[in-house]
Amino acid sequence: MVINLSAQNPAPARSAPAFDAQYDQLVDQYFDAYFKLHPTEGTAAGFHQYDSQLEDFSPAGLDRERAFLKEYQQKFAAVATPSRPAAAADLELLRTSIAGQLLDLENIRMWEKDPDHYSSFVSASAFTIMSRNYASQEERLRALVERQRQMPAAFNAARRNLKNPPRVYTEVALEQVPGIIGFFQKDVPAAFSEVKDPKLLSEFHSTNQDVIAALKNYQNFLKEDLLPVSHGDFRIGAENYRKKLLDEEMVDVPQDRLLEIGMADLRRNQQAFKETAATIDAQHPPQQILQRMEKDHPAPRKLLDTFRGVLGGLKSYIVAHHIITIPSPVLPIVEETPPFARALTSASMDTPGAYEIKAKEAYFNVTLPEPNWPEQRRQEFMESFNRGTIISTAVHEVYPGHYTQFLWVQEAPSKARKLIFSGSNAEGWAHYCEQMMLDEGYGRTPGVPVDKDAAFLQLRLGQLQDALLRDARYIVGIEMHTGKMTFDQGVNFFVKEGYQTHAVAEMETKRGTSDPTYLVYTLGKLEIMKLRDDYKKMKGSSFNLQEFHDEFMKQGAVPVKMIRKAMLGNDSPVL
Repeated sequence: MVINLSAQNPAPARSAPAFDAQYDQLVDQYFDAYFKLHPTEGTAAGFHQYDSQLEDFSPAGLDRERAFLKEYQQKFAAVATPSRPAAAADLELLRTSIAGQLLDLENIRMWEKDPDHYSSFVSASAFTIMSRNYASQEERLRALVERQRQMPAAFNAARRNLKNPPRVYTEVALEQVPGIIGFFQKDVPAAFSEVKDPKLLSEFHSTNQDVIAALKNYQNFLKEDLLPVSHGDFRIGAENYRKKLLDEEMVDVPQDRLLEIGMADLRRNQQAFKETAATIDAQHPPQQILQRMEKDHPAPRKLLDTFRGVLGGLKSYIVAHHIITIPSPVLPIVEETPPFARALTSASMDTPGAYEIKAKEAYFNVTLPEPNWPEQRRQEFMESFNRGTIISTAVHEVYPGHYTQFLWVQEAPSKARKLIFSGSNAEGWAHYCEQMMLDEGYGRTPGVPVDKDAAFLQLRLGQLQDALLRDARYIVGIEMHTGKMTFDQGVNFFVKEGYQTHAVAEMETKRGTSDPTYLVYTLGKLEIMKLRDDYKKMKGSSFNLQEFHDEFMKQGAVPVKMIRKAMLGNDSPVL
């Protein structure tokens, strides 16, 4: 409409920038309002004016959230499309992001079904303040004290909100809570050891004890009151699944076609796994080769140092072979995964927000086996950190995966692209890197043919095992949440089709009950590989891998559909 009116009555050249200014102002207003409702995310992003606040999970707070989203849904629907192509794409990104948030709030309703939503959240909210030195310990502790004063109310809201949760959700919450209690008992006080102000320390002791007491009461509530009535269904259903993929990933591929694509990738990786295993040892079946390889892992006490030793070599290889530009020479800090995140993840990156100006520390978190686990469970868990998967994990999380992308996101061209992330981009990129790095020769022994290079073949087998894990996530997520697969069938699929240990299979299936679209790893990887192929055809002989990767990074971690339009100039299919 704006274009038609301009054609009938041409306006001065400054009119288009005026439309852009209106849009830019609306974006600023949206994020200001968003972080007032999501202060923990504000802290994580680097906006520390929100540090003393906590999310309001009460019915009134949820109503305010709903009203806010619907208000800005209307405003972004009505605003004139910016003249800048990137900003016009960002407008669509904001619209779909709001639609996805409303879907979660009104249809999927994890606030009503997931007790861990509350207990892990309060610990994460404390962790965002204590984990980085963006201000003095005293200043950060004052903010934490104010935030802690509001934490018991979160558990009161949980008691009101939770209605017939799935049993697996309550079990996961109960598994997490002891570690969270220990986190507030030990880790939080230790993070503020330099504070000397007696009045502040007294206030902190009081609020911290109140949080610990609230957590213990919540633990009793979960065990005594909620678990016996936890009979709900974790499945979100086919229609919600379709909408979630569309709103969060801009993927509109029909589910039956998605399954075909996922199964085809699973079979390709299974075949490559069998061929690689046969090259290593043709006298034994692939599963025996895998089991033998899984025994080659460091002791738990040496796992963190093993990862530290890998990172420098990865970075040097990337620079020497011109794979991607790494914007900073600073390595991330390798540490044990915080207690509140250990039940459902084995490794992760914790990076500062794009607007954090002082504390730039980034943490590569690795989960260690719990001391109280039975020996068999400890052994099975460590088998998932065999030599091959250690390299694959380091590539995925750090170089050139999540950490490298984080370094690029700080230079993203807009606020929306600094603050909104697509799972199929971020996780797809990291998963794509696992295969790409080996394809580019990382881990090869100079002068040794591939079929004789035992060390490299072990890396390839580890990479393929991780690819099969992500393929299994892809299939299990769709099948469980559309009612075609039970939880036990999901565990079995991870073991038989994904070649995972039973301990990993159980943890992954649990994760899938509350993370329905964890297909984004394989989905995004396949989208990026198709984009690279199409970009290479367009560029012809001038194609350069580093230039492709750098151009991809410049767009931010937005859905690949948007990046295809920017890099190819068309709306061709993502898959």
